Amino acid sequence: MPPSVFKDYTLTYQVGERIFSEGEKGAEFYIVQSGRVEIFKSIDGQRKPLAQMEKGDFFGELSVLLGTARADSAEALEKSELLVINSTLFDQMIRSNIEIAVRILRKLSLRLQEATEKLQGVLGATGDTARRKAAAPKPAPAAAAPAPAMTQALPPAKTYLEGEDPAVQFPLAGQALTIGRFDPVTGLKPEVDLSAVDINRSVSRRHAKVQLVNGVYQISEEVGALNGTLLNNRRLVPGKSAPLKDGDIIHCGMVRLTFRHKT
Repeated sequence: MPPSVFKDYTLTYQVGERIFSEGEKGAEFYIVQSGRVEIFKSIDGQRKPLAQMEKGDFFGELSVLLGTARADSAEALEKSELLVINSTLFDQMIRSNIEIAVRILRKLSLRLQEATEKLQGVLGATGDTARRKAAAPKPAPAAAAPAPAMTQALPPAKTYLEGEDPAVQFPLAGQALTIGRFDPVTGLKPEVDLSAVDINRSVSRRHAKVQLVNGVYQISEEVGALNGTLLNNRRLVPGKSAPLKDGDIIHCGMVRLTFRHKT
């Protein structure tokens, strides 16, 4: 969609201005264009912050998807420009920007996973209570005091991504690591979190992935990532892996990284 279309849906909120309150009816959600917004709940008369939203983050989407009342409140922490998205505009946006749809699916999937884990915990606790009543546990013999742990400095990382400042390093420890920025919407934090160095917010929340396959490091761009991923100034095809070698230059959005691999 052309940027001019969004101007008709943009609202500006001043510091401390309430965007919506818990329990209100709502038929739209919001995308932060600039500024910061705090999401919070009122519990026993006290304000409990839940998350802070910044450029590119969205909130209030359940009112559009389910037509439910607001589950929490939102307030501008600083002067903020927000896109106000109703159901019609939402349909147009997900057709033109797949990352929005992908992030909403991730958020809903996380909520389902959390609900499933809580249910399993309740069922497990019920089963434990029944077993305890059936057979009282015998006191365990006193355990010997554990030996003091040996402390040892970790060796420097042999494989890492280096920022424009060589002192900034992101170790690559694992078989598969996501490159991106912390996402307060879903609570997901990538293994390589570029939030501190991405001053222009050009990196998607899940932007790219580095994998170790048969002893070779490979990089691929995540589906739905915006602003692109370059390897030695060549654009990566989303979902298609490319091998990495020491000294390769990676651009995630506007963030420049150097792949370092010391054998």
